[in-house]
Order: sequence, then structure tokens, then C-alpha cells
Amino acid sequence: MSTSTIETPTAEASGTLPTIPHWVVGERVTPSGDDVRFGAVFNPATGAQTSQVGFASAEFLHEAARKAKAAQPVWRETGLAKRSAVMFRLREIISSRAEELARIITAEHGKTVADALGEVARGLENVEFCTGLMHHLKGEYSEQVASGVDVHQVRQPLGVVACITPFNFPAMVPLWMVTTAIAAGNAVILKPSERDPSAAVWLAEAFREAGLPDGIFNVVHGDKETVDAILDDPVIRAVSFVGSTPIAKYIYTRAAENGKRVQALGGAKNHMIVMPDADLDAAADAAVSAAYGSAGERCMAVSVVVAVGDVADQLIPKVTERIGGLVIGDGTDPASEMGPLITREARERVAGFVEGAPAEGAKVVVDGRDHAFEGDGFFIGASLVDDVKPGMRVYDEEIFGPVLSVVRVAGYDEAVELINANRYANGTAVFTRDGKTARQFEFDIEVGMVGVNVPIPVPVGSFSFGGWKDSLFGDTHMYGPEAFNFYTRRKVVTTRWPEPSESQISLGFPTH
Repeated sequence: MSTSTIETPTAEASGTLPTIPHWVVGERVTPSGDDVRFGAVFNPATGAQTSQVGFASAEFLHEAARKAKAAQPVWRETGLAKRSAVMFRLREIISSRAEELARIITAEHGKTVADALGEVARGLENVEFCTGLMHHLKGEYSEQVASGVDVHQVRQPLGVVACITPFNFPAMVPLWMVTTAIAAGNAVILKPSERDPSAAVWLAEAFREAGLPDGIFNVVHGDKETVDAILDDPVIRAVSFVGSTPIAKYIYTRAAENGKRVQALGGAKNHMIVMPDADLDAAADAAVSAAYGSAGERCMAVSVVVAVGDVADQLIPKVTERIGGLVIGDGTDPASEMGPLITREARERVAGFVEGAPAEGAKVVVDGRDHAFEGDGFFIGASLVDDVKPGMRVYDEEIFGPVLSVVRVAGYDEAVELINANRYANGTAVFTRDGKTARQFEFDIEVGMVGVNVPIPVPVGSFSFGGWKDSLFGDTHMYGPEAFNFYTRRKVVTTRWPEPSESQISLGFPTH
């Protein structure tokens, strides 16, 4: 059977490996047929392939979108109280089975179970925020704007929207997107990363258990061909994306050309300023935690420490000491603090940044390539690189791995100038004990999310997440209040109930 039709086959798609299914109109759909393309899914801790995922063709995607469109009107007509009840039940399902979901994440991504549990908890924040959808979807009303004339404004869903999510947060980022879109009355096509797709199917089944009607949340796996079909499909009205900057720009451009709303979050190069008056032990703890957590595969990871004055001479030994104590291993081992990278290619890419740093004038203080590991997992140790400057590859590019660079600057002004000159502007932080410096940093810095003595300033669910410059393409940030703006459109209605005797012809422009 070709993927051009949506049916559930009775036979396994290919080979002996389990195949991760699509989820369309409330059913698992296992792709089969000679023309189906498959991607490999690995356990990064062992390097072994554990399953495969079939990639949807353009025809399959278009049919899934049409089925979502057919299902959406019933959901749009569902009362807000019933929609809210689905969100409440979803929260309880995920909360009660959080470890089950976390272990699915660890098996395909490699992050520690504890880290995966943290991801689930942060995703739940947005589920909780969406339970208040009766407040978030309120309209506005003005009476007597003119004699006998009232005006009101309502929020209405867009219809069918698509969410394209990254490998590094296979549960949290989908929960950031799909919950708001669904709460607002839309139907969703989720295209998760092909590297770790099982969490998305788990979430779809949780939504169904929570009472969401079939066809409102659909999971379609795929690669660039599938993504391009999403961007071109006329049924899909909006696209949300998180990934690298080049892909974010591509998605923004192509989707916008097709008349869609787009929010596309791109890459990052997050700087953490350490002032001379900072608590250096706290700063060292924060730098290590934020740089090497989840093996650095976070868009909010600290990748550059900006050391002001001579603070680097005191800070680097403290960071080095802490790196030496990190426990790196299989994410299922409770003793592990850092797991592997997502793929062998990612490991080799990260190693290449460390290898090339000395030739550009940087100093490798701790070389993660020297860390020995047993087996074929995609592990690499934590690296620390000093004397890094703009223009070096290790500084200019998003590494997305456990490499922390140290840039030395003379003073506060130079630190701010350095950060504001960077094309990425996702997150930043300052470590200081001086309130005036902190306040001035908040005022001066041109970055979307700012931490004061907080290394990873990811907002709580009642605020919105997003960067500036090349870290965001589009006008709205993700989750929180801005997400309800993105997933709804506003309709303004002007009303007048005149007496029959008041009717008259007037060709003039209406006035008060």
C-alpha cells in the first residue's frame, strides 16, 4: 500500500525492526509499500538502531490535512468549558505517567531520565496555562460607540495549523505548540523530529484518552519532502517551527510566500556575562549546568562565558574542577548527569569544533575528545575553550554540543557590545551582585530572554518564549499569551438595531 492513502495495514512495513506509526484521525497508521522511505531511530547511548520511522509522502500529508480540516468544525463548535476539561484531563494523564514519557524520550534522545522529567514538567506548564482558555479567548465589547451602535471583537481559530518540532525537546516543544493551537479551536498536524518521534505518538494517544475528538491532533512523520508539503498545502493556515536558523529562515520564507502565518524559532549563541563582583562559585556552577546539561543540546544552553576584567583567571579553574566531576553515561543510569549526543554525525561535528579551535588562536583547557567511553554510543566529554574571539568558528557558529567558550573583555560596555553584535539573540544572562549593573544590563541588551543570576532564563508558562534577530523569524513568540494571538484571528462586528422609520439612503462616509 502506498502512503498516498490513509489506511491501517495489517502487515509490518519493512524488515524486522518496529516501525513508529503516524497518528491520523485517532488511529495508528503504519506506512507500507515499496515506495515508502524510512529513517533510522537509534538509542544514542548504545549506537544501535532500535526502530524505524516511515516518512510521509506529499500525498499522504495532503490527505491528513484534508481529514483534519473535516474534523475541525465540530471541535470549533465545542464549548470552551468542554475544551478546558480536555486540557485538565490531559494534565492529569501526563502528570501521572511522566516517567513513562520521560523514558521514551531518553531511549531515543539520550538525555538523562531526570532531565527528561524536567522537560515534561516544563511542557506541563503550558498545558496548565491552556486550562484557562476561557480567559485567554475572551473578546472585547464597546457599547454606544455611536448613537445606537455597539462594537464587539471575538477571537476565532484559524482552522488547520502545522507544528514542526526539533529533536532536542520531543515532548516539551510539541506541548508548547499543540496545546495552545488545540485550545484555541484549531486542528493540528504535528511533524516531530524523525530522530526521536515516539514521544509525539504518545502525546497523541494521551490527548485521545483525555477526550479530544479524532482528527484534531494528528502526527505525521517525515523529512524535507514532508515539510515542503506542509509549507505548500493550502489547507494549512499557519506553521510553528523550532530548529536551526537556516531552516527557520527557509520555512518562514516559503510558508509566508504561500500566505501562511509563521513563527519560526532559529538558532542561538547564548552569552553569560560574569562581572568581577559576581559570586564565582555560583557562576561556575551555573555555567557548567547550563553549558553541559542535555549535552549542550538546548537552544537556551550557555555556550559563551563573557569574563569581565581578570575574572576568567579565577573562574576557569573552578569550571575545570567541576567538569572533572561530571558523570557522563547512559541516561537510564541514575548516576549519569550528562548523556550522549543525538547522532554519531553530531558527535563528530562537535569534536571538529574543538579540534579546530587552537589553529584559530583559542586555547583548549579541557578537551572532551579525551574522555574515553565504552561501547558505540554517541558520547563525547565536556570541553572548555579559552581565549575565544569573534571570527573564530567556535564562536561564530551554533555548536549544539557540550562546548563552553570563554571570551575575555575589559569591561561591562565591551561585554554588552559583544553580545549586541552577535546575530543570534535568543537568551543571555549576567552574574553580578550589583543591582544597578543588572538593571542597566536589562535595559541595554538586545536579546529576547534575559537572566539576572539565572543562566537559562526560559520563561514560565504564563509568559512567552522567543528570541530576537536571527533567533526568530515572524512576529510572535511561542506559548503563553502571544501563542493565543498566533493561533486565533480577530473578527470585529459592528451592530445597530434601528427603528424602521430610521432607514434612509446616505452616500457619505459613515461618521459618529
